[in-house]
Amino acid sequence: MTVPDDKLYEYAVIRYVPKVDREEFVNIGLIMMNKRRKWLKALVILDENRIKALFPKADIDCLKNQSRLFEMKDVPDKEIPVEEKYRWLTAVKSACLQVSPSHPGLLNDSQDSMKDCSMEREFERLFIQLVL
Repeated sequence: MTVPDDKLYEYAVIRYVPKVDREEFVNIGLIMMNKRRKWLKALVILDENRIKALFPKADIDCLKNQSRLFEMKDVPDKEIPVEEKYRWLTAVKSACLQVSPSHPGLLNDSQDSMKDCSMEREFERLFIQLVL
């Protein structure tokens, strides 16, 4: 059985890693991409109480500023394909904001005539499961 390419997606979790050498982190966001549908979304939610409870010395203002990267307003050349934007956003970094390895997923939208809505629902499901 072959799976249509428009049902395959990739996602990665955005993490706050205050001390890289300790490898402790808290999940703060999600990036998801479907190449065939040319669909890409990223969302970061900073739960300040949770972050401060785990990392009392966290600089929330600095974290807010750095996490703006994932709003994709500053992504180089806005005309590049979504898969290249995704690769750029998920590239390995050594800063306090890191991204998990990219994971594949399979969309189950056989009953859905509005394909982007099903991507949005899958994004929301993963965000709740992995970040909140």
